[in-house]
Amino acid sequence: MLTRKQLEIIPAIDVLGGRVVRLSGGRREAVTLEGGDPVELAQRLASQGATRLHLVDLDGAFTGAPSLELLTAVARAGELPLQVGGGYRTLEALEAALAAGADRVMVGTAALSPPFLARAAASLGTALVVAVDVQDGRVAVEGWTRASDLTAPELARRCAEAGVARLLVTATSRDGSLAGPDLDLLAQVLPVGLPVIAAGGIASTADLVALQELGCEAAVSGSALLAGRFTLAEARAALASR
Repeated sequence: MLTRKQLEIIPAIDVLGGRVVRLSGGRREAVTLEGGDPVELAQRLASQGATRLHLVDLDGAFTGAPSLELLTAVARAGELPLQVGGGYRTLEALEAALAAGADRVMVGTAALSPPFLARAAASLGTALVVAVDVQDGRVAVEGWTRASDLTAPELARRCAEAGVARLLVTATSRDGSLAGPDLDLLAQVLPVGLPVIAAGGIASTADLVALQELGCEAAVSGSALLAGRFTLAEARAALASR
């Protein structure tokens, strides 16, 4: 039987107005959970054994102007590899994020431009993550406020051709919902051959096991960890037992 590599669990820190939140479906007005100060949360997650953090600057996602101050504060607090996203739409912004302490930078809207995608992949290498955010079968852009004409597999193939290192795949309707991940969506993207980080809807260790068995490289968990559905230790134990 094929033994898959254990899924990496990446805790999410989504920040709006300086506070950690979880949004239902990415809607700015639909806060489902509040998690306090992002710096304190980063420190707590590090103490609980996190190996990497996932920071999303929601204000930056909506405005296109991410905060390097926020990035630097969380990077210093957690002292862990940090993948960041939210409004990084120019090569200069990506490079500034890396200089400020990020280990990886996620690009969503800007990735739909083939020339930009090629330049970013060549410049950042393994530090680039393309966010494939899917809304009603189409890739969502501009802070998930608009759907493009591209499907997830189409964007994934573009990324593979451009030399992108990995993808972050999210079903936007499930984000913050605790309704379970969209396994069908992930199964459409995985055959492209790029490492996939799954996000959106994860509610239990059984969901994590399903993602591991499907072949995902990692999973981002926000609401489930904040709500105490499972701990990092419990999640790793469940994954190790499979």
